[in-house]
Amino acid sequence: MYSQTKIAIPIFQENCKKVIEVANDCIKKGADILEFRIDALENPNINEIKKTIEEINFPMIATNRITSEGGFFKGTEEERFNILYECCDLVDYVDIELQSNDEYINKIHDTDITTIVSYHDFEKTPKLSEITYIVEKEQALGDIAKVAFMPQNLDDTLTILAILSHCKDTIAISMGDLGSYTRVMASKFNSPITFAAGTDVTAPGQIDIETMKALLNMDLDIMDQ
Repeated sequence: MYSQTKIAIPIFQENCKKVIEVANDCIKKGADILEFRIDALENPNINEIKKTIEEINFPMIATNRITSEGGFFKGTEEERFNILYECCDLVDYVDIELQSNDEYINKIHDTDITTIVSYHDFEKTPKLSEITYIVEKEQALGDIAKVAFMPQNLDDTLTILAILSHCKDTIAISMGDLGSYTRVMASKFNSPITFAAGTDVTAPGQIDIETMKALLNMDLDIMDQ
């Protein structure tokens, strides 16, 4: 039985020509979705970004990650939002951080684009109750909630599995080598999307696309015993 969880591969490149090259490679490797990390572009130009998305012509998440959550966009917050907003009619998903201005999140959601509202912490994993609160806030604003945390121990990774078990339409990731298995187990909890690595690794613990596809499509009967 094949997994219904879609595999997204992030593309993190400095120019649009390279974005197209890497995108084609990721498509050949079996990606279901591409994540265009716009914040990686050295000189982001909205017209060039639009042409790039149109040329790739594949299911895509537009992400322009905020610096406080591991992103690299150098412009103002208004400029960061405007680029995402301009992409709404060209992509399948837009990822915007929970800490963004609610007005910006609402404007993107009002375009009817599938909106992923995300939250990342590269240092720790909060308590289950706090993560649940974050997910509920994200779901109130968008369509898919996304949380990614760095575990300090195995219990932290189990907290992420608890979120996946109890929260619908949620992407929950435990980062690093310790939490890498949660990216695979996401499919057992009907998570809409999980992330794997193609050419670019954009978060600790990402598994390469070939390994991810093999693991997702294994029949892990142990879960039912």
